[in-house]
Amino acid sequence: MNKLFDFKHVRGDIFGGITAGIVALPLALAFGVSSGMGPSAGLYGAIFVSFFAALFGGTNTQISGPTAPMTAVSMVVIAGMVASFDGDLNKALPAILTVFLLAGLMQIVLGMVGMGKYIKYIPYPVVSGFMTAIGVIILLTQVLPSVGYYPKEDVEYVSQFKPFAEEIILDNILKEQAGEGVLVLEDFKETINKAQHITQEQIDQESQTLASKAASGILGSIKVFPRAFMNINWLELLLALGTIFIIYGFKRITKKVPSTLVALVVMSGIAVGFDLDYRYIEEIPNGLPIPNFGIFTEFSLLSITPYIFTALTLAILGAIDSLLTSVVADNMTKTKHKPNKELIGQGIGNSIGAIFGGIPGAGATIRTVVNINGGGKTRLSGMFSGILLLIILVSLGPVASQIPAAVLAGILITVGIGVMDYKGLKAIPYMPKPEVIIMIVVLILSSLWNLVYAVGIGLVIAALMFVKKIGDLTAERSDVKSLKKEKYWDDELDFPEGLKDEVFIKHIKGPLFFGSTSDFQALMKQIPDCASTVVIRMDRMQYIDQTGLYVLEDALIELSKQDKTVLLVDVLKQPRYLLERIDIVPDLIPNDRIFDNFKDCTTWIKQNVILDSSGSRCDCAVKKCT
Repeated sequence: MNKLFDFKHVRGDIFGGITAGIVALPLALAFGVSSGMGPSAGLYGAIFVSFFAALFGGTNTQISGPTAPMTAVSMVVIAGMVASFDGDLNKALPAILTVFLLAGLMQIVLGMVGMGKYIKYIPYPVVSGFMTAIGVIILLTQVLPSVGYYPKEDVEYVSQFKPFAEEIILDNILKEQAGEGVLVLEDFKETINKAQHITQEQIDQESQTLASKAASGILGSIKVFPRAFMNINWLELLLALGTIFIIYGFKRITKKVPSTLVALVVMSGIAVGFDLDYRYIEEIPNGLPIPNFGIFTEFSLLSITPYIFTALTLAILGAIDSLLTSVVADNMTKTKHKPNKELIGQGIGNSIGAIFGGIPGAGATIRTVVNINGGGKTRLSGMFSGILLLIILVSLGPVASQIPAAVLAGILITVGIGVMDYKGLKAIPYMPKPEVIIMIVVLILSSLWNLVYAVGIGLVIAALMFVKKIGDLTAERSDVKSLKKEKYWDDELDFPEGLKDEVFIKHIKGPLFFGSTSDFQALMKQIPDCASTVVIRMDRMQYIDQTGLYVLEDALIELSKQDKTVLLVDVLKQPRYLLERIDIVPDLIPNDRIFDNFKDCTTWIKQNVILDSSGSRCDCAVKKCT
């Protein structure tokens, strides 16, 4: 127990945790509303992820909860699944939470198999483009609520979708009848009867769903900007602008009190105190959170299969987000986090949060910094942060329900502005072109198409560019020349002058892998026919993959067909192991033609490659004279 909890710093942990919890409150509400699941989902996520990620995680001072990147990806999941359930969030909720649960379980698996140490290898341009896209998405999608415009409440806009709504309802009836096996000629009257009883209310509801879907995302939001700006609710706009002004202005006065919380309290107080006619956020339920057992009772593999990759993206994104925050915490506290344990903790927090209806989260940098500055030193601080939010939920739920939606929109706009990677954007003129291309591709695809696929495409492009670069460098450094033309290595300076035109040497400088094998094949073809002995120096070839292994085997077979003697020098451990596994050694290259150093190889050459008095070569090893 003493190893798990350290109560020596409990006072600092309490103060740091409470401060971080206060900072987390408005963000949790805002992220919940932005996700489409409502403010309570944001609070539930903040409570459970914060508590359990701290309890089981590997970073003592980390504060976890909903973050901008995780919420942005969650929005994609929620919007897509709600649309597939006829626009009904309640019907889609079990499937949505199942995807979130799956993401949490994937994080646990990533931690258990030791993937935490590999997260750091994700290229910066991919992360930079993604984070900037997150900021752009949040910023542009919050314009509509900040001006008080909600597409599904715009009667004129919704009316455009009524013809499509009727078609969809009729199509659903046909699918339902076909599924029940009654869609045959003699029972077609039942189908016609149902079609005749479609109500105006059903058409209106489906039209609103279509309108909301059409106006979602960046492109959808931009399309309805003209209508939004023609129908501005000036009170909502003033509430949003006031929130933004206080958040940035109060920071200039002091940073000891969270400006986001000040803006939330002041602007909500003004709206309530003056009894303004503003739009509330959704009602936050009273009492303790209740598990959503629909995850298990209504589980359908078919409904979540299209989102398996999305769940994996959420898991990896949460891992990156959390471990980057862990590094920040390490730098501030001079400690060392345990990456795999941290992933397990995050996975447990997200899994439990999903069961209780919360949106997924990750380590939150700002909240972690606030916790450390507030005196937090152990995992208790993160647990206290979660407990505080639970107390607020239970005791102040009805009060929090009075918060204006425009205020949360204003908070999210500042979050969107803050989350963009300005460091990466400023460096565009100076970065290598391949990295700029990766960042811009990820940024554009994430913003305009799909966050999930954009990251995958970015990683593939980055990997291909890296492979090409390493292959080019390896080919550039590796060549085939006679010893008279070759740039000598130090131990080759004393090589017999008379043999320098007869012995050809191949320096492999770097790994021989699938990215460099084509160049290797081209170089091997440069060996002239007059050569009887080829020396392949492998001193600097630390690694060979399966592709490189088979290409090397093909080259050795070809040289053997040409009656050329091949000598290997200083074969390192990993390549030697694979050469022996597929019998290149000793079938193609006998052990007595593998040398630990070039000196021993030179001795063998002097004894076996002999020039006659006329200057012609006689290679006794292969019984061939010219």
